[in-house]
Amino acid sequence: MDLALSTTLRTTFDDAIERTRAALADQGFGILTDIDVRATLKAKLDHDMEDYRILGACNPPLAHRAVDIDRQIGLLLPCNVVVRRDLADAGAIIVEAMNPQLMVQVTGEPALDPVAADATTRLRAAIATLRSTPN
Repeated sequence: MDLALSTTLRTTFDDAIERTRAALADQGFGILTDIDVRATLKAKLDHDMEDYRILGACNPPLAHRAVDIDRQIGLLLPCNVVVRRDLADAGAIIVEAMNPQLMVQVTGEPALDPVAADATTRLRAAIATLRSTPN
């Protein structure tokens, strides 16, 4: 099983962030957290790295369903979406969303299958939108 659902964009980093947020919103996901890893590592460790942001995406109805099935599922929420500059190609931006099927695999809770399937469908649609939107 793949760890992530992903695509590569040829655009600016800021545009990739904006487009990713919009694509997720179109699928019912809000952004609960926005972690600028690059800025954090620079501020805390004086370490320079490529653009790298972690967006904590949450679809409230899906989260509610998952938490009702298994209260510990919150340990795996929200769905992390990483937007990062490709180390091998500075003109490329990689957008990766956590594969929701991992929730089922990690927990071993088959009742989470339909929730994970719905989340996967929505995240795949968001990624597909990014692929089809012109740069």
